Amino acid sequence: MKSTTEIEELGLTKQRKVVLSVIMDSKEHLTANEVFELSKGLLPKISFATVYNSLRYLKEEGLISEVSFGSGASKYDRMTDRHDHAICSKCGKLVDIHLDLPEELIRQAARHSKFKPESMELTLRGTCPECK
Repeated sequence: MKSTTEIEELGLTKQRKVVLSVIMDSKEHLTANEVFELSKGLLPKISFATVYNSLRYLKEEGLISEVSFGSGASKYDRMTDRHDHAICSKCGKLVDIHLDLPEELIRQAARHSKFKPESMELTLRGTCPECK
C-alpha cells in the first residue's frame, strides 16, 4: 500500500479523493454502484462515469484492488496486499481471509494448469454465519 506522501504526490482530483475515501472508510467490499451512491452523498454532482474511471485509475495506481468473480459485478477492496476471500453463496457477503499458501500448492496449480504463476488467491465459497 502506498504511503500518505506517495498518495499526495499523485495529485488526485477531488472526485478521485472522494472515491478513494469511500472505499477506505468502508468495512465492506463495495460494487461500483455502491461506491457511486456513497460518493454522491459526499459530492452530489459526481457522475457514474467519473466514479468508474476513478476506480480504474485507483486500481492501476495500486491504491485499491478489484475482486472479480467470473461474470458477476466486481467489488473493490481497500486491501492491496495478497489475501484470500470467503464468499457466501446465499447473500453474497465477501470477507477477507489471510492464509499462508505453501509453495508446493502454487507449483502444483501451475503444473496442472500449465500457467506461469504470477499470483494466487483462494476463494472459499459457502454459507456465512448470518445465513446458516
